[in-house]
Amino acid sequence: MPPPTSPAHVVTVALGDRSYDVHVGAGVRARLNSMMPPGARRAAVITQAGVGWTVDSGLDQSVFTVADGEEAKSLAEVERLCRAMSRAGFTRSDVIVAVGGGVVTDLAGFVAAVYHRGIRYISVATTLLAQVDAAIGGKTGVNLPEGKNLVGAFWQPHAVLCDTEMLTTLPPRELRSGQGELAKYHFLGGDDLDALDLDERIAAAVRIKADVVAADEREGGRRAILNYGHTLAHAIETAGRYDLRHGEAVAVGLVYAAEVALRLGRIDSERVAAHRRVVSGYGLPDRLPAVLDDDELLALFGRDKKAVDGVTFVLDSDRGVEPVVGVPEKILREALAAIR
Repeated sequence: MPPPTSPAHVVTVALGDRSYDVHVGAGVRARLNSMMPPGARRAAVITQAGVGWTVDSGLDQSVFTVADGEEAKSLAEVERLCRAMSRAGFTRSDVIVAVGGGVVTDLAGFVAAVYHRGIRYISVATTLLAQVDAAIGGKTGVNLPEGKNLVGAFWQPHAVLCDTEMLTTLPPRELRSGQGELAKYHFLGGDDLDALDLDERIAAAVRIKADVVAADEREGGRRAILNYGHTLAHAIETAGRYDLRHGEAVAVGLVYAAEVALRLGRIDSERVAAHRRVVSGYGLPDRLPAVLDDDELLALFGRDKKAVDGVTFVLDSDRGVEPVVGVPEKILREALAAIR
């Protein structure tokens, strides 16, 4: 395909000698060949059958296909891919090209982190969820039966391509899932997102995330704000066996976090209403599925990666969004009742 005719947005994730660019725009996947890292001889393309794009890395390449859905994010799949790459003769000097949505990005990024103790990778993000969240920042990982993303590594990509042209082929529910992550950025400094077109909105979300990652790469403090809405979201996904898509669960989690913050006196009811307006504006759910049990959700909160000393939530306030440690169980239960 020819290079994109209109200028793309290019956002740099500033991490010193590990800095990289995120390209956002229609047709930017045509830049893949020029993004190959120096010295790379072969490309291991990790993708899914439904991506709908024949990848040409410009190198000698092998294609490894993974299944759809969160079930593909498993240690067994990591082993399968690593063994297949080993049999094919891939070395540390080669490159992985992850082509797909959040599942592919998380899985392939983790494979890149552990294969030969680290191999370079490029992410071609084909879904909105991947473009505004999973592909940027170097958080990779897979799931355990006990919870989501409990095994992983920080491993930054060499480059990221967010081709907005590919979003036109997404099923409506998949697009809404990405909008759940976009909704989060409205409360992380993206107050003007409503005024932007889709390409600009994605680029703005990437800039917010890039700034946070540059300041706190390994989630020692500020980066935790990127998990806004995710404590309940991950619990919903685990308890509900991923019946709700990730972004749908995040949308419910955002409203829940607002209800928790309200009961702690951190925000007022008008701010809670703003959360509901943003979520409903994307056509996303703001209520907890009736089949989910409060006790199971509370138990899952304790397994969340942010949990250090009691249940930890990322909550809104007049100072902005920040982690809060040790939220009382009574508050958590009252807030769950408010979103049923």
